[in-house]
Amino acid sequence: MSDEIDYEYKTVRTVRGTSSLIISKMEKDGWEVVEEVPGTLRSTLEFRRPKKPLPWLLIGSAAAGIVVLAIVIGVAAALSGEDARKADSDKALGGTSKKPSVTAASSASESAGAAVITPQGNADFAALLKADSCDDANREFAARHKGDTVAFDGSIVNMAHHGDYDTRYDFLLGPGDRGPVTAGGPAFKYENVNISDLNLTGEKTPTTVGVGDKFRFVAEVGEFNAGQCLFFLAPVSTEARH
Repeated sequence: MSDEIDYEYKTVRTVRGTSSLIISKMEKDGWEVVEEVPGTLRSTLEFRRPKKPLPWLLIGSAAAGIVVLAIVIGVAAALSGEDARKADSDKALGGTSKKPSVTAASSASESAGAAVITPQGNADFAALLKADSCDDANREFAARHKGDTVAFDGSIVNMAHHGDYDTRYDFLLGPGDRGPVTAGGPAFKYENVNISDLNLTGEKTPTTVGVGDKFRFVAEVGEFNAGQCLFFLAPVSTEARH
């Protein structure tokens, strides 16, 4: 029946002689003694009091919160499903996009910036390889292309230990195949490098190098020293030629 009182119950164990104090305190909080069971040292008190009814406003707010939460979950699920369908549609169309790829554009730009300068593809470099080692063409080319990469067929004109080092060398390189009797072109110089710095490559990669050896030199453009007529390069790779 709806008129029946719903109780909550509580058990309290007390030391004998203090029961009256506990009962008085509990009664102030709305509890009613139902039963007292005395023991040798302790007594057991059983209390009850009517349960407080839940406010209808609170119940209504909780129910409304549940409804709102259900709506939010439903909307999120619908949006998630729509995103999934859109993703599947994009995949079905091959995932194409009208916007250019930033990564692809960046890679293409880097590839263009990293293009190797060769005498076949660059008229200025072709002319430089035929110019005198002290010609202004050396200075002008170095100023325009410092940090760029060049590639040319050449040979070792001279090779000497760098300072007091036993395994570090200064190399003088020239275009063509004439080694120490090279007559024209820039005086390219690798300064203070180890054999391993040459990054030797080729079908028959040599274990050592010497004056007159022919290579395909790939190198980074450095400074031109007009006073010494030396054009400094830094080795990138050195492919043996026969």
